[in-house]
Parts: sequence; C-alpha cells; structure tokens
Amino acid sequence: MIPTALTDEHRQIREAARQFAEREVLPHVRDWDRAEEMDRAIVGKLAQAGYLGATIAERYDGSELDTVGYAQVIEELGRADNSVRGVVSVSAGLVAKTLGRWGSEPQRETWLPRLAAGETLGCFALTEPDSGSDPGSLRTTATPTAGGGWRIDGSKVFITNGTWAGLALVFARTGEPGPRGLSCFAVPTDRPGWTARPIKGKFGLRAQDTAEVALEALEVGEDELVGALGDGFKIAMSALDGGRISLAASCTGTAQACLDASVAYAAERQQFGRSIARFQLVQELIANIAVDVAAARLLTWQAAAKADLGQRCTLEASTAKYFASEAAVRAANAAVQVFGGYGYVDEYPVGKYLRDARVTTLYEGTSQIQTLIIGRHLTGESAFA
Repeated sequence: MIPTALTDEHRQIREAARQFAEREVLPHVRDWDRAEEMDRAIVGKLAQAGYLGATIAERYDGSELDTVGYAQVIEELGRADNSVRGVVSVSAGLVAKTLGRWGSEPQRETWLPRLAAGETLGCFALTEPDSGSDPGSLRTTATPTAGGGWRIDGSKVFITNGTWAGLALVFARTGEPGPRGLSCFAVPTDRPGWTARPIKGKFGLRAQDTAEVALEALEVGEDELVGALGDGFKIAMSALDGGRISLAASCTGTAQACLDASVAYAAERQQFGRSIARFQLVQELIANIAVDVAAARLLTWQAAAKADLGQRCTLEASTAKYFASEAAVRAANAAVQVFGGYGYVDEYPVGKYLRDARVTTLYEGTSQIQTLIIGRHLTGESAFA
C-alpha cells in the first residue's frame, strides 16, 4: 500500500516542480512576504506549467495527475512558498476536484477548462466567523426564490483566493439544522451580492490572498446547485479528505526546506573555531527534522496511494495531515534554533517557515479535530456524541 519509492514518472513530475519553484517562486518569496501580496502573474505561470489543471481530466483541458503525482507538485511548491502552494491546492484541489466529482456536466464544461487555464481561480467558501471546526453549524442561508433559484445571505472568513477567485463553491443552509441541511453552490464572484475584503496583518502565509466575504441577497440559479440538495456536508467532507493529503504534502515540503536550510547553515556557521555542524546537539536538531520529514512523506504517500485506488482514505488523510503539520512546526522551530539569532531575521528563511507552518495545525481541521477523527476510526466511538 505505501510506496517507498517514486516511479520514473513521479520523479519527473517532482523534478519539474522543483525547477519551476526554484525559477519562478524562490527568488520572490521574501519580497512577497514583506509586501503581503504576491505578483498575480504567478497564476498564469502555474497554469502554463499544468499545476492549476493537475486535478482536472484531460477532456476538460487539465493535466490530470494522479494523487501521488499531485502530492509531488504540492510538496515542491510548499518547499518554496506555502502562499503560492495555497493558490494551487485550493483552486485545483478543493474547487476543481470537487466540481469534477460532484458537478453537473454543464458545470464541468463551463468552469474546469477556465480553472485549468488560469483564466479564473476558485475559492472554497465554507468557513464562517462562528463556524470553523463545526461546519454543520454554519449560518449562511440559501432561501428559495420565486424564479426557482436561491438567494444566499451570510458571511465567510479565512477564504483563500477570496478576492482573486472568479468562482466560489459556497456552502449554505437550505434545510434543517445540522449537517443534513447544507447544500453547495457554484457561484460566479462577479455577481451582485458578493463582496470580498482581503485580510492583512496575518502571522504567516502573508503573501496569500485570504479574505472575508459578505453574501447579501446573492442570487443563484437552480443549475448552480452542486450535487443534490442537502449534499453540502458530504461534498465538503469529501473535498477535505483530498485537501488534507495536499496539506500534508505541503507540510512535508516545508519540513524539507527546514532540513535543507539547517544542514547548509550548520556547515557554514563557525563557533568555537569550528562549524556548528560538528556539535552533537546541533546534529540532534537536524536528525530530528530528518526523521520527521521521512515519516511525514511516507504517511502522505500512503494516503495518496489509497486515494488513487479509489478507496476511502479519511483515516489516512487525517493521520498524514495531523503528523505532517505538527512535524512542520517542530522542524521550523528546530531550524530557528540552528540559525540562532539569525533565525529571527527575515533575511534568512527559517522564521517564515515557522510562521507559515503554524497555521497548518489549524485549518482544514485542527490537530485536535484530526485526533478525534483518528480516535473515532480506531474505537468506533464518536467523541461528539
């Protein structure tokens, strides 16, 4: 089940993604982080490389990678900059992949080629100010209209690509309280009633477009319902399984970047007349990072391989996301320690790794939520009951 080595095709995908990231992303990371905004030209470059179409079938002009191959792309982008990685993992992963699975044929034909080409980006409008770990309690409502469509009212927060996106998957309540009353809609964001405001001053992922969204009498047609009425919670949870594999891959990339930076710096930095790489406790810090990288990578590949077999991978995705996100924080914290005072200055990369890694233990299910999911699968008992 667990691939311990990549196929030739997957190695080629990984190497191409690494070269792309080193050429198009790494030279700009510090400036984008300081400016709290990346150059939007990166969207076209990501599309040209095939990364925005990585989860989209070829018949809709996508590059159609399998999950293991997609994880290689995400790991390399995460190794370079998690803000850029977020553009891909949300638009291609959460949005395009969801439409590919749950959308109607007209929805696929309308949106998937545009998403693959980078003509538009997608955002996943699920989280609300009072509904994060408990999406079943969301308050945004979709009320039937006389014309047979729906009117959506509510608010969303922490929406990646929120001000850049041309398409939003909006989750709203169409029925009874709780998860069974939720539905999903494919909504063009240029429609009256959609207002997005960028969130600035973030601790990490500073260059990533993150938004608050207001939905005020936003009208959608019956043909914009994704899946069946009441399928919203099921759609969201299925999307998050894939999203957690993607996030685990990204965190593995961040941890790998911490390892690379720590090894290189320890070899160069001199103290007490020799490089700090010769100090046992520095080697311990580096060894711990290396073990976490290897374990996170294998857990990610295990979840991705199971997804490629068409099997349910909720347990494996949660396990990989939980371990890899916590491992990325440990790796970044250790890397700052290796760098000493210089780790606290953004002239060097490791402080940013720590800031970016920290949020990965919070979104797409906190570490605590992942442990509850894992515990439920192992015991058969729900801690929420």
